[in-house]
Amino acid sequence: MTDSPAKRLAALHTGGTIASRPSPDGAGVTPQSAPAVPGLPGVVVDDVRPFTLPSPHVTPAHMLALSHLIAGLAPGHDGVVVTHGTDTLEETAFLLHLTLGVQTPVVLTGSMRHAQEVSWDGPGNLLDAAHVALHPASRGRGPLVVFGGDIFDARTVTKVHTTAVDAFGGYPGPIGRIDRVGETAHVRFFARPEPRPTYAPAALTARVEILYAYAGWTGEGYAGAEERADGLVIAALGTGNLPAELLPLIARTTEVGKPVVIATRTHAGPVIPVYGYPGGGATLVAAGAIPASFLNAHKARLLLLVLLSLGRTGDEIRRVFGEGAF
Repeated sequence: MTDSPAKRLAALHTGGTIASRPSPDGAGVTPQSAPAVPGLPGVVVDDVRPFTLPSPHVTPAHMLALSHLIAGLAPGHDGVVVTHGTDTLEETAFLLHLTLGVQTPVVLTGSMRHAQEVSWDGPGNLLDAAHVALHPASRGRGPLVVFGGDIFDARTVTKVHTTAVDAFGGYPGPIGRIDRVGETAHVRFFARPEPRPTYAPAALTARVEILYAYAGWTGEGYAGAEERADGLVIAALGTGNLPAELLPLIARTTEVGKPVVIATRTHAGPVIPVYGYPGGGATLVAAGAIPASFLNAHKARLLLLVLLSLGRTGDEIRRVFGEGAF
């Protein structure tokens, strides 16, 4: 009888609070050293450090490079874990969701507290993420986020608190849960894997900007963003509504072939073109705007960025958002 081969886990460390501690120069907490994956007997862990950054410094170019790196590592590993700062973790997860077609489970995690705090949550989150990444039920689900024992879909997960240890949520909630009893991990999913399209831009060459709606907004900042960008995303009000002054501005932008995607600044819910007053969602769509479905503004930006970088235009962009082809 021969022993079964050891499982292999790729642990990609990119910085963030989970890699942080107080800086020796007294300048505050900074990313310094990647954490080790604790408590995985019989698993070979390959540590990879593509970059060490606080998450506000992570750009879409870093995210796409990470996607390409994971695509190369996945065939030789049973699972991949990515440690990441929490501020932009959901954006990296979604960009990986859009661009990674591998069946190998990919799980992102991080921590809210640094390594020298007595309540450091990094080791527990990292061990949970490793168990989920190595679990056979995680295959084919696309990149996942594991935090505080909850398992989230990359499309809906979002950071919901600035300091709490259970900082991640997002409607309609987790799609699974991991609990550990001793060295035994209990992984349960509440939904089945779904087929999903992926996209393969060689580089993210487009520019997409986000504008945020508020009561009394008459378009301040719109003209500059329109001039700089190849496409716009607006975090609009409610189900996707804006003050009347924005309607002619959006019509002008779409007439010259630049897409305008309407998301919502509301915490959860879809964009639905219901209202027919000037600036209401129905009038924005009639003027050429594209509803973002259930994506928040920063995830809608990434999807539009990918599509524009692939040369997609007009009707094709509208189809992807409209059919939820992500």
